[in-house]
Amino acid sequence: MLSTTPSPARNGLGPLSAVLALVAGALIVYSQTRAFVWDEGFHLVAAALIAQGKTPYVDFCFPQTPLNAYANAGLIRLFGQSWYAPHLLAALFVVGAMLLTARFVLTHLPAGERPRWDWPAVICAAVFVGLNTTILQFGTAAQAYGSGLFFSVAAFCSSVAAVRRGSTLLTLAAGLLSGVAAGCSLLTAPVAAILLAWMLWNERGANRWLKGAAFLVAAAMPFIPPIWLFFKAPQQVFFNIFEYQALYRRANWPGATLHDLGVITAWLNSTQALLIGGLAFLGVRRVYRNSEWGSEFRLAVWLSLGLALFNALTHPTFERYFVFVVPFVSILAVVGLSAIRSRRLAVVAAVLVALSCAQALFEDRDADTWKDYENVAKKVAEVTPPGETLYAEEPVYFLLHRTPPTGLEFSYARNIQLPAEREKLLHVVSQGEFKKQIEAGRFHTVQSCKDDLIDYYGLSTLFPHQADVDEQHLLGKGENGQVIADAGDAILCPIYAEAGCSRGFERCALIRPIPRCSIPQYQWRLESGSWQE
Repeated sequence: MLSTTPSPARNGLGPLSAVLALVAGALIVYSQTRAFVWDEGFHLVAAALIAQGKTPYVDFCFPQTPLNAYANAGLIRLFGQSWYAPHLLAALFVVGAMLLTARFVLTHLPAGERPRWDWPAVICAAVFVGLNTTILQFGTAAQAYGSGLFFSVAAFCSSVAAVRRGSTLLTLAAGLLSGVAAGCSLLTAPVAAILLAWMLWNERGANRWLKGAAFLVAAAMPFIPPIWLFFKAPQQVFFNIFEYQALYRRANWPGATLHDLGVITAWLNSTQALLIGGLAFLGVRRVYRNSEWGSEFRLAVWLSLGLALFNALTHPTFERYFVFVVPFVSILAVVGLSAIRSRRLAVVAAVLVALSCAQALFEDRDADTWKDYENVAKKVAEVTPPGETLYAEEPVYFLLHRTPPTGLEFSYARNIQLPAEREKLLHVVSQGEFKKQIEAGRFHTVQSCKDDLIDYYGLSTLFPHQADVDEQHLLGKGENGQVIADAGDAILCPIYAEAGCSRGFERCALIRPIPRCSIPQYQWRLESGSWQE
């Protein structure tokens, strides 16, 4: 049975609107300034290649479902190749998910919980979602976290409305939205199965199986393009969507299992997770003990458990995979807060979540941003003549509007080893083959921010001229301008070397240069900020 609710009261609308506007503004501003995830580089490279007319899987390796990349490709076609528009779209998706969660709470609180609890509950729901640190940091980047989040919550709301109204059209909408969510990210795949099972359980009419079939058909519609591609290139599509995920994500990572254990227990060190999770636990008890909380709140329980279990079993897993659980856990946390019936405690909970988010952002203030990589790209462009072959990380390729050499569009694929013919078919270059290409002098310029790869490829030997600036490692051949710039773990490379340090090593505000170049005839002049013979 679904909960029964009266029309929401209008008192408190002003504070609610102010909070929603502030949180939405914070998400958008962060997306345009600080948001950066290293992995979004290959997502944006894929979007740029699609914008050029290339087809994922067939023309390049992209082990993701493609809808989010196509959305970003559309933005690139409309507004040019830049990270700003994809970030804005992602932030708007997060804002949409926050608003849908808040609206669900407002329209589904049982009648007994009103009128004093409705607006505090909605504000808490919005803050719990919009100021979740992981959602803020990853949902506003160009990956599929924002889009997957929005379409999952939209499918949830549509499913509840479909059962409440007995609407076949809303059933189709729920199926379509859940399919779109999975088409953006397979991490949301359990949503469709859980929603379908819940709708069939709660639909008592004679046509419930017909509605179930309609849901399945609508959910499959977003996968029509990949299915069509499968008949055109079955091996490539199967590898990218299924085989890579199942077999190769943990390749050459012997510590993946211990890593997963660390991720699964990381919530014990999170103020937000402990607070919202504890309130959600109280909420689950109340949902199952008090019949006035309808079955739609039990659906939130099963979505939380299903998504958490599915993403915990994804091997390897990461904390950001659990962002899709947050809206449903937040709904249950609001139910837990309602048991206490204290507006003051609701304000305290919302403030604690906001302060925890602010603290995390402050501690992360020196993290890399797209602005840092723009400096890297600028220096790479200065030392790489047009038409010469460049190896760089995906963010640099994207910023320079350069198409990666075939097989280098997705750097993680180098961790796997396949027969040569299959590597060519799948557009994959293994570590061994890539090392041979470097040794053969294929690349005029090489840029990397990973010490282990520099050592593995023997770049200090191939590029004998080297200068160290704190954690920065710069190597160049000098005779022909070949350069490698590395930034260690910081991934800040706004400095370069050309022709043996003769062109001025400029420093970033976050990097303090050491006083001497490792090439003896060049020394750093701290007063002038330049290299002198």
